[in-house]
Amino acid sequence: MASRNARPLLGGIEAGGTKFVLAVGHSPQEIVARETIPTTTPDVTMATTAKWFSQHGPLVALGIASFGPVELDRASPRWGHITDTPKPGWAQTDVVGPLGRALACPVGFDTDVNGAALAENAFGAGAGDGSLAYITVGTGIGGGLVLDGRPVHGAGHPELGHMFVRRDGEDFDFPGICPFHGDCVEGLASGPAIKARWGKTLSELPADHPAHTYVAGYLAQLCHTTFATVAVDTIVLGGGVMQTPGLIERVRERTFAIGAEYLPGRSRQEVVAPGLGQDSGICGALILAERAFEGETD
Repeated sequence: MASRNARPLLGGIEAGGTKFVLAVGHSPQEIVARETIPTTTPDVTMATTAKWFSQHGPLVALGIASFGPVELDRASPRWGHITDTPKPGWAQTDVVGPLGRALACPVGFDTDVNGAALAENAFGAGAGDGSLAYITVGTGIGGGLVLDGRPVHGAGHPELGHMFVRRDGEDFDFPGICPFHGDCVEGLASGPAIKARWGKTLSELPADHPAHTYVAGYLAQLCHTTFATVAVDTIVLGGGVMQTPGLIERVRERTFAIGAEYLPGRSRQEVVAPGLGQDSGICGALILAERAFEGETD
């Protein structure tokens, strides 16, 4: 323990709706210990998290990359909160405050997908590029954006999964499952949407099932719109649904077909899998910790 703590330790949390991934490291690329705990109630999850870090510290800073929506405006009294999430029991939960007090260190806070985007842009699939979008396709569909090395914040944070897409010419029977928007891309192409419609995961459906065409087409529209609106170099597609064999190739092909050789900079644009595999989110959380330690506030 003494040898490990001879250098300052950063803490990172990839806070998901199903599990919290916890890690400590000397840098985002040098993790020395990690743990995964279930996301239960806020009180239990936060207490378990604080106890684990107290046993693996002391920390010089903590970074939290959280499921959302979250409040990122530091001028708001709700900064550091998960806000209007559909996750039962977690709406309006203060995540930063209790952990910052328990661990007595500065805290960096952002969305889980912005964290993953930071990591992939720093030393993953988009290393060396000026801009990147990380889109996760799983229980929901979320997207984080990094431009010039900085995560994109504005009035809120990007919610790419709630863009509307043009329905396939033969696909009008399913209304979508998003409780807010019905047939936004999350309502049509997320894991629960696929299961609600066809009773199976995309990987369990035959390769010639129309679900593959529909889902790839809707995700391709999301990618094209992202390229067209924010002109990123790289789109990284992660999440459980993207583990479906052949899906990323279908999405990539359809994305550039939709583009029709029009978009400026298209020769630099690519649609790829995460370079960091399953570690994009936790590495991003440690980047947030590193920036908090250095005094950066976004």
